[in-house]
Amino acid sequence: MQIAVVCCSLNPDSRSATLAEALRAPLADAGAEVDWIDLRDHDLPLCDGTTVYGRPEVRAMSKRLADADAVILATPIYNYDANAAAKNLVELTGKAAWLNKTVGFVCSAGSPVSYMSLMPLAASLMLDFRCLVVPRFVYADDRHFTADGLDPVITQRLDELAHQTARLAAALSATVPAD
Repeated sequence: MQIAVVCCSLNPDSRSATLAEALRAPLADAGAEVDWIDLRDHDLPLCDGTTVYGRPEVRAMSKRLADADAVILATPIYNYDANAAAKNLVELTGKAAWLNKTVGFVCSAGSPVSYMSLMPLAASLMLDFRCLVVPRFVYADDRHFTADGLDPVITQRLDELAHQTARLAAALSATVPAD
């Protein structure tokens, strides 16, 4: 089982990356191989809806996501939404990468008030690409990042997300025919 963990933050000091890194061990415990994708390491173009789809870096990213049994997006919350890099990734890679995919979400925000902000992206993935969205989003705000690391509650939630994602991806791949 391969699970792509995509760090969507472009910030060099990303808290989303911290959360994504904390998924490595629980995903391994769940029997998954992690394909680590950090968007800071990829020069992806902005989606223009026409010319970018054939670019080598877009095709390579689409293949990596398509090859994964599941994807976990680790994204910051900006202006009550997933960041633009996360949405751009979905727009660039589209149906070939996302159809019938199990998708989990981990996000970092500045305050506790934006916890529902991932719903537009989740709904888009469910409706446009028939993704199975794992209902165990991990939402961490400033309170959950300490000098000693992550709050134990968040660590537990990351563990639950990792295991649930692996279980659902295995079940989905056994039951959904290829389109």
